[in-house]
Amino acid sequence: MPLTTVQGTTLAARRTAELGSRARICGLYDALGAPLYQDLATYDDPETRALVAAVRATPGSVLDLAAGAGRFTLPLLAAGREVTALDLSTDMLALLRTELAKAPTSMQARCTVVQGDMAHFALGRSFPHILLGTTSLSLLDDRGRTHLYRSVLAHLAEGGQFLLTVLERGEFDGPAETAVRVTGAGGTVYELYEDWPAGADSRTVTLLPADPPQDDSPVTVCTDRVAVLDLPRLEEELAESGLTVTSRQPLSPPGERHRVTLLTTEASR
Repeated sequence: MPLTTVQGTTLAARRTAELGSRARICGLYDALGAPLYQDLATYDDPETRALVAAVRATPGSVLDLAAGAGRFTLPLLAAGREVTALDLSTDMLALLRTELAKAPTSMQARCTVVQGDMAHFALGRSFPHILLGTTSLSLLDDRGRTHLYRSVLAHLAEGGQFLLTVLERGEFDGPAETAVRVTGAGGTVYELYEDWPAGADSRTVTLLPADPPQDDSPVTVCTDRVAVLDLPRLEEELAESGLTVTSRQPLSPPGERHRVTLLTTEASR
């Protein structure tokens, strides 16, 4: 259900100010924010379905970079693949391990969890499939992305594929800020704010419970500023690093605020 948008001060800032000292400000991926992020994670969205389908087309193990709490890892394990899930966040990996503990033993046996930096990793093996989801790439600066591409090439098996998605703003005539109510897997309703002016090089995402208790108890407010990397620039970087784009698959209908594209790449010959 859309919330009202206003000009000037962002809705997210105003909502946080209303909470005063009750607001516990955190990032989306740290100890406070990770459980909220996980509660909203979906395992049946267009991005996940497209990535799983692309992996299913050919055999082999998978390296899931910036795996988080397992949005791609768990469906890939359910599809019968061996998955190495790498993430830098201790808190996100703790959530992944919790989810794995609920899974069948056969799935647990096919998953290797690694705490590591997606820009600098050395696993001593190669993979036919390496994945990186939409917003994760935007967490790296230019130097970090250069190191990421090098690490990917060092771990990509002969004839293997590096699958990654890019998020762009598709609806440039829309408002700079949007706010919606979304319901998590556990039934909690959240307010999700996104401040993304047209043409901006970053967007700010804020997430908090929509109906906090009417008392003085703390309220978790997750907020992160995420860089925006457009498709032409990304493809240029990939080419310079030695990765060739072999296919581009749009994952969002025309006219939506978010435009997601799945890129399939392979080592340049």
